[in-house]
Amino acid sequence: VQLQASGGGLVQAGGSLRLSCGASGRTFSSYTMGWFRQAPGEEREFVAAIGWNGVSTLYTDSVKGRFTISRDNAKNTVYLQMNSLKPEDTAVYYCAAARGTMRTMRTQYDYWGQGTLVTVSS
Repeated sequence: VQLQASGGGLVQAGGSLRLSCGASGRTFSSYTMGWFRQAPGEEREFVAAIGWNGVSTLYTDSVKGRFTISRDNAKNTVYLQMNSLKPEDTAVYYCAAARGTMRTMRTQYDYWGQGTLVTVSS
């Protein structure tokens, strides 16, 4: 599976962005998809995950109520809608694919996209 993330950019605090991650391959619908982020000098951290059928979702506490993960298996794409952005959301955001059920640990993901930079100004 090859992943390509897009949609990052510069936004003011309180604004919104939608990240997209397109995947190659015919088995996209069988993977759990996740979003991670890495701020400068920090470890890459889990943000959100969605199960293969789009029903089950998980979020890290800091984004609950502000971010929404979704997927369109017909388009081989997973999305991350980010609202009420804060300066502390500034990071490179990565999409990732994992075999099996919901995953939250970086080491549990098998495939990674190249990352897209989100910068939130105060």
